[in-house]
Amino acid sequence: MKVKCSQRALASALNIVNKAVSPNNTLPVLNNILLSVEGKKVVLSATNLEIAIKTVLEADVINEGSVTIPAKIFTSYVGLLKDGDVELKLEDGVTLSVKASHSETKIKGIPAEEFPMIPKVEGTMSFEIPVESFKDAVSQVAFAASTNIVRPVLTGVLFGFKKDELLMVATDSYRLSQKVIKLSSDVKSSADFIIPSKTIIELGRIITLAKGVIEVSASSNQVLFKCGDTVLISRLIEGRFPDYEKILPKEPKTKCEVEREDLILAVKKVSLFVMETNNNVKISVTNDGKMIVSTDETQVGEGRADLDIKITGENNKVALNAQYILDVLSSVADDKIAIEMVDKINPVSIKPLKKNDFVHIIMPLKL
Repeated sequence: MKVKCSQRALASALNIVNKAVSPNNTLPVLNNILLSVEGKKVVLSATNLEIAIKTVLEADVINEGSVTIPAKIFTSYVGLLKDGDVELKLEDGVTLSVKASHSETKIKGIPAEEFPMIPKVEGTMSFEIPVESFKDAVSQVAFAASTNIVRPVLTGVLFGFKKDELLMVATDSYRLSQKVIKLSSDVKSSADFIIPSKTIIELGRIITLAKGVIEVSASSNQVLFKCGDTVLISRLIEGRFPDYEKILPKEPKTKCEVEREDLILAVKKVSLFVMETNNNVKISVTNDGKMIVSTDETQVGEGRADLDIKITGENNKVALNAQYILDVLSSVADDKIAIEMVDKINPVSIKPLKKNDFVHIIMPLKL
């Protein structure tokens, strides 16, 4: 195997596939990246047996071949090279020679034959997602998934379908995010599926600079995402997602409009007094156009911030987890936020004022 390629392209591709490498894996070959030279391209692949990532870069191929190379040292070394041509040459079947301007090194690998085969996804359904819409969805939904593996379905993101709409939903049972993405056409299959939130987050990182669409194919136990020259394959989570629509507030008694940045600052200031205790803040709204964000008295004091708002409906008061409020407010870019309340025991809705494609609900705490 002998090939020449761009340092910049190689470094970028290595950073992408590295997201599927588990550095502490007990199977040594899974700490490696599979380097395959096929036709006029270099194909890089990595897997941790839960997700697999494959990406392609153009190259000047002299001889074909393949080998697996330790991901950490290969990626770090290439990242330290100057921009320009890099020559990769396989010696004695397992040693990769890496030549660049004023530098040369040899990295010992493992035969490609020991690398697990990346499964093909025989999709029973397929659709396309606009990249920009998906980026927004990742930031607005994935954080609401649970990190507790006791209930595996809650560690994932639901992909649900209604005609030409994709509904991405995540919940840890204390809060819930739902994002609606308009698709270019109806999805033929109505089968919902659950993807690990870690997969969604990694995909979001991969497509940071991408444009266009993401092609999605799903089978009964796997899903494939393709964006440009990169493919990500993930297992699906088995089980039934909670019937979340039952808890979405339908008839709020209070609706208010508030400046997002003002509310973020108020919650941050007030929550300083409860960070070491329960992190609970109280939000009171009155029909004279005031919102009061406050805490109970603690050993270090108490906090209060007053905000001007627009309100429709009754006076209301709830107690919420301060970090949950900050998480959702930091996930949206809109200047104004709508907050809807029923009473002190029912979920509170938070959404962008002028959009109806996203809603976040938080379960209140005891006042």
